[in-house]
Amino acid sequence: MLNIGQFSDTFLPVVDGVGRVAVAYAENLCKMGHRVTVGCPMYDTGYRGGMPFEIVDYKAMPLPGMKQYRQGEAPMDPHYRKRMKMIPLDIVHAHSPFTAGSEALRLAVQRKIPLVGTFHSKYYDDFLKATKSETLAKLGTKFVVNFFERCDEVWAVGDSAADVLRGYGYTGDVKVMPNGATIRPLDPHAVTEAECRWQLGDEPMFLFVGQMNWKKNIATVLDACALLAKEGKKFRLILAGQGQDEKEIQEKIEANGLQHLAAMTGHITDTKLLDALYARASLFTFPSLYDTSALVVREAAVMGTASVVVKGSCAADVIRHEENGYLCDNTPESLKAVLADVLSDEQKRLAISTCAQETIPIPWEKLMVHVAERYERLIAMNQEGLLKKKYVRIV
Repeated sequence: MLNIGQFSDTFLPVVDGVGRVAVAYAENLCKMGHRVTVGCPMYDTGYRGGMPFEIVDYKAMPLPGMKQYRQGEAPMDPHYRKRMKMIPLDIVHAHSPFTAGSEALRLAVQRKIPLVGTFHSKYYDDFLKATKSETLAKLGTKFVVNFFERCDEVWAVGDSAADVLRGYGYTGDVKVMPNGATIRPLDPHAVTEAECRWQLGDEPMFLFVGQMNWKKNIATVLDACALLAKEGKKFRLILAGQGQDEKEIQEKIEANGLQHLAAMTGHITDTKLLDALYARASLFTFPSLYDTSALVVREAAVMGTASVVVKGSCAADVIRHEENGYLCDNTPESLKAVLADVLSDEQKRLAISTCAQETIPIPWEKLMVHVAERYERLIAMNQEGLLKKKYVRIV
């Protein structure tokens, strides 16, 4: 049995991609008999009970303009430090290079244990949007690279994600450890509820799930659907999620004349209801150029729905065009052409969706076998004195 620390800046009830990955790691490693402790900002104490793993959270404040996210300095919370001091750890895994990553690094140095860091996001894009300064964005990515240089092993969620990290200036080794998916049955009652709640009727439905943030390339979805509507095609568009650009996205829906065809659901915490939307969709539309690994593409495939993504994007790593999904150029016209093809050929769509379900999802249980093996290898190397020395200012 290993004593494993998982550290993430997002956790339940926030269900963004990184948060869900951290939850999946913790749950499935516990199923294998390991003892897992999650270190994260304090979001909702109601999630402490009923979990197979320990949650040690620390005081945190909402991020300006991003009310669903919180940040805090773990070492500055005496209650957190007292609890964490009592917990044995053989290895720590950081899913963020920021405050949670800094705490994982602090513990790794203090306890002389290995540190794994996973590269999940295109941080340069986040820095650029937040600061509107290329200089500051480059400084931010330099900080990110500096963190990963201190890790004993760096993982990326896909080949394209590894290339992004190298593009930031990281020169060390990167191991590709893809994200998994939770294989679960569909609740037919949830499908009925989704159809009633959003008045879907019998019309085809296109779905987007993710942050309501322009960085997800939502504008291309809206423009493509506007072109499709002008051709008289019958369909619905559902946008599920929340984010800082919700108001502007709703305004663009209305400007594109889609207000009678499109609906924004807001934040969905009911997994069965979200699964129902995936299953009910004719196609999952995800033209994001930001995401390094589209967990949502895998979730859609679990429910038997294929996706359309942009050629050359990180999300495209798992897609073979018109075999287990669709690829398009990063233009509304190209995406519209794919949507029109889906509406015109139901048998082709069903065959591609079936292939997506068979080839894209990797069960988390299967993936965690490889994860645990890597952990054990790093622990053994550390005991043999083969890992580099980390450095950090201990608070």
